[in-house]
Amino acid sequence: MPSGVLSREFYARPTVEVARGLLGKVLEHDGRRGRILEVEAYLPHADLAAHAARGLTPRTRVLYGPPGHAYVFLVYGMHHCLNVVAEPEATPGCVLIRAVEGAGDGPGKLTRAFGVDLRHNGCDLTRGPLKILDAPAPIGAIEVTPRIGITASRDLPLRFVLLTENVRKCQ
Repeated sequence: MPSGVLSREFYARPTVEVARGLLGKVLEHDGRRGRILEVEAYLPHADLAAHAARGLTPRTRVLYGPPGHAYVFLVYGMHHCLNVVAEPEATPGCVLIRAVEGAGDGPGKLTRAFGVDLRHNGCDLTRGPLKILDAPAPIGAIEVTPRIGITASRDLPLRFVLLTENVRKCQ
């Protein structure tokens, strides 16, 4: 059972710590809830796949702001991706939420199932209708692999998947 909204301090940590820490937490929006099963970390430094690799732009401004906000963008002109801003302010790390229990596999299916789109870019996850709830530590191993669907910095082991009985049945 979820026990409360994650604090800003949860997000103000190194990106990889936040990514691992999100596994098993519960995403909530518009009355829908699902346990986070898969994430990818995008590092603030030396990660050419990260949107912030090109520096501060209007698109990436939210990444440089306070941690604990949503960074939502459109990929391929049709799929929204939900990211969580990590690291202290002015350090642009983020975590892509790739899969949530009951919402299908892939970030586009997840955002469709939860009704997340560009209107949610910059939303404060510690206060708004889009939030992540704390939950007991997950039972199951964490698989670490390279990220999916990127070409730059693709060898970095920054994809984290919670392996539970439910996840194994779906694969």
